[in-house]
Amino acid sequence: MENSPQPSSLEPSNKQMDEALSKLSRRGFLLGAAALTSCAAAPPLVQRQTAPEAAPVKTASNSGYRTPSVSGAAPRNPDMPMPSNFGKNAGVTFSRVHVSGKYIAITFDDGPHPQNTPRLLDILRARNVKATFYVIGRSVNLYPQVLRRTVAEGHEIGNHSQTHRLLSKLSDSELRQEMSLCRDAVGRAAGVMPRTMRPPYGGLLQRQRELVRAEFGYPTILWSVDPLDWKRPGPGVVTSRILSGTSQGGIVLAHDLHSQTVDAMPATVDGLLRRGFQFVTVSQLIAMQIEAAPQASAAASS
Repeated sequence: MENSPQPSSLEPSNKQMDEALSKLSRRGFLLGAAALTSCAAAPPLVQRQTAPEAAPVKTASNSGYRTPSVSGAAPRNPDMPMPSNFGKNAGVTFSRVHVSGKYIAITFDDGPHPQNTPRLLDILRARNVKATFYVIGRSVNLYPQVLRRTVAEGHEIGNHSQTHRLLSKLSDSELRQEMSLCRDAVGRAAGVMPRTMRPPYGGLLQRQRELVRAEFGYPTILWSVDPLDWKRPGPGVVTSRILSGTSQGGIVLAHDLHSQTVDAMPATVDGLLRRGFQFVTVSQLIAMQIEAAPQASAAASS
């Protein structure tokens, strides 16, 4: 029998072939599994959609907001026992008064108000400031106790009509009634009489002003500074407008009917006091002008 041929050392043995195939099979399986895993992990391709716009959010106003109280002692207006008497020749209309010092008058219209006016009185009392309140007769009848406190704390009361109508559109008899009813309401509530008047909206014909001056003794008081607080621009805006617009002899208009105006008063009054202004009532401001007139005449003649 012939001997079987022996395998050459260059040719792989069956065992080597099996091992090589086994390695290739394992490698192919791992590569395939990895490919499948990476494909499965990739997110599907989808068309990107734009999110719909959110509806606008409406925020209700914070009606309970109050200006924080000033830290430390507030500045104080000096005690000034000044005369408030003026005669028939004082003038018919005033929007400001020519005075020799940094005196001003701050005025509040459309009260008394059951919550805002007492809060304002607290602010003014802490600073020793006397103001002039132009009140509406029908409100005085509703809140006489608020008016009594206002008078008791040394503030001046002015006539702002009975019903807050536009007086320039009224007949003379209707005008007289508006003045008389408000005057009588103030007298019943607090035992004082108004010294001056302010027409609602500032609307009063020159002929009517002369009638009111002659029959009631009231000068018509307008203003030199109007912060437009009735539009409720916010306490900071009210303060800024008053501080920037006030000058010597000025008459400041404000409304204690509006809570935002009262919120603005601590910063407003403190700012004016720190600028050297001194607060007096409207009648005191007018009386200063009367006292200065004879002195000016004497100086001119000498």
